[in-house]
Amino acid sequence: MPILERDPWRTQYFEGVPCPDNVNIPTDDADSYRLYPQHCWVYNKLLICETQGLDHGPHGIMPPRFPVFSKPIYNMRGMGSGSKVVESPEEYEREQAPGHMWMPLLMGQHVSSDTAVVEGESVWWRHAMGMALGNGMFDYWTVLADPRPTIEQYCGDWLRRNLKGYTGMINFETIGGKIIECHLRFADQWVDLYGPGWVESLVELYAHRRWTFRDDSRRAGYSVVLFGRHGLRYKQVERSIVTELLQRPGISSIQITFHENKPPKLHPMPPGGFRLAIINCWDLDAGFDARERLAGAFWSTQRLRVRRSRPHNSPGKV
Repeated sequence: MPILERDPWRTQYFEGVPCPDNVNIPTDDADSYRLYPQHCWVYNKLLICETQGLDHGPHGIMPPRFPVFSKPIYNMRGMGSGSKVVESPEEYEREQAPGHMWMPLLMGQHVSSDTAVVEGESVWWRHAMGMALGNGMFDYWTVLADPRPTIEQYCGDWLRRNLKGYTGMINFETIGGKIIECHLRFADQWVDLYGPGWVESLVELYAHRRWTFRDDSRRAGYSVVLFGRHGLRYKQVERSIVTELLQRPGISSIQITFHENKPPKLHPMPPGGFRLAIINCWDLDAGFDARERLAGAFWSTQRLRVRRSRPHNSPGKV
């Protein structure tokens, strides 16, 4: 498939859109790293700090001040794996790990921004903000209709200095307007909320190095996330439940975001929970209602283990 989608629950956004066989469009960091050897240095977060003049260093170098934010220098699996705030020199000494780094603990809004880039110049932007739950989890994301001029100018200038000649999609994560991560791809979680014709323009960008999307009817959308507890083996809910929810007003799409036959520990997940589903919607309350219905459906797939007493003389197991 020319659009390289590793998560089968997201192929729904690209089905039926023609793409030349010789055009590869990455949606995953591992594919992006392989496809763009000239620019894959952006996955080194030490260099992301260096190109912005932010204090940084690998573990083993004592930060000049605390608190700092600690994370892997490379994290190709995502979901905030291995990241944490370090409050003091004593904690830093205990928490040092090979392949990790520290940087300033930035304050301000955490924004995910997709931009279409032609020869190092940004030609389209869309921004999303998450409602954090803690431990790497987000309750929901708002895909904003409004621009973010400060981010667009700062990141656009950074692109001109550092990614000359690049054409394709870029995803930035910023906190307080500073770049914390850069990805050579777009956020495929909410493609349907960008509007009709966006995927066709994506193909045009990679196939012919031009951007043709007419973004004159954008509106805010929402991506509502359902988490379950770690340590359980979840089963897929009945397809009829998903079909029924998709008929509700305000619901755009539903993703069931795990593999039933794959051990839970092999899924990249945040520390706080196991992601079960994502509901993309135009109405937040409708998204919350659909999430509640899905939560009940997933709960019904769990087998309850009832602890029974055994007779004193019975050799059986409890």
